[in-house]
Amino acid sequence: MRNFRDEFSDYLGDVIVEIQVGLGPAGELRYPAYPEMNNTWQFPGIGEFQCYDKYMLANLQACARQVGQVDWGKGGPHDAGHYKQFPYDTGFFHKDGSWNTPYGEFFLEWYSGNLLQHGERILSAAESIFRGTGAKLSGKVAGIHWHYGSSSHPAELTAGYYNTRMRDGYLPIACMFGRHGVTLNFTCFEMRDEEQCPFSARCSPEGLLRQVTLAARNANVPLAGENALMRFDEGAHNQVVKNSRLTCLQDNLADIYEPMCSFTFLRMSEQLFQSDNWHHFVQFVQQMAEGRSFHPWEETNYAIESQVHATQLLIHEAEAAMMFK
Repeated sequence: MRNFRDEFSDYLGDVIVEIQVGLGPAGELRYPAYPEMNNTWQFPGIGEFQCYDKYMLANLQACARQVGQVDWGKGGPHDAGHYKQFPYDTGFFHKDGSWNTPYGEFFLEWYSGNLLQHGERILSAAESIFRGTGAKLSGKVAGIHWHYGSSSHPAELTAGYYNTRMRDGYLPIACMFGRHGVTLNFTCFEMRDEEQCPFSARCSPEGLLRQVTLAARNANVPLAGENALMRFDEGAHNQVVKNSRLTCLQDNLADIYEPMCSFTFLRMSEQLFQSDNWHHFVQFVQQMAEGRSFHPWEETNYAIESQVHATQLLIHEAEAAMMFK
């Protein structure tokens, strides 16, 4: 980070206005609990705990001794299943599993606590290094929405987020970001619960996003967004526009908060520049920029067509560049 700061010092705060600090796999603050390489994990598997190298085991043993439970320090849960399994296939994650026992609580506190300590160290260093440069800092949190509807939230637990039906695992993360003035970057903004399959995975990207939004709000942390999947349809765009209002439901009342601080669209590709996709994208950008999702039809259509026409040269240049990439 110091080398980056020194090399690009003339651009920080002007050309480079934000630096996203890498915190783990895919830049996200999490354990590598669901690796897709070599077909190790497949959606919507629960993943596996990552606590079996000698350093993690030594730390676990020391913590177990401190609480007078030496046997708890011999390793991770023996009945937590495998990468591709569902929670009801395991002893640890099923509804009445050992995740909700004194041992389970000890282990999950330790496991998630180590992830928080890791994030604390990285963000503390980044804050110190980039202080005074004028560049904002941000960090990513993973949108693990599968099995969100289960009691134990197993896929979140193996990734290091101690979030269950009885415990908020995102508020401690948001508070940690807040202590260092770091924007929380989250995903799933284009996703709807009704689109998710299989139903047995009990996915809820909308419920997860509401929870993270509320955590960021309570921690007074700016929230930035991005789409999880590369989509160009109006349905996905409209969902992002809707979610950009950062609406939370509390006590059956809708509290509408300020817009999210930024949004990253994933991603530029040949598909984006196809006629219909580009038309939808122009409309989407205009709605996001104006901070609202409704205009009289004639006004909206005229503005969109004007922007589409004005960007035709850019489209042709991008298409030509991609042909020779």
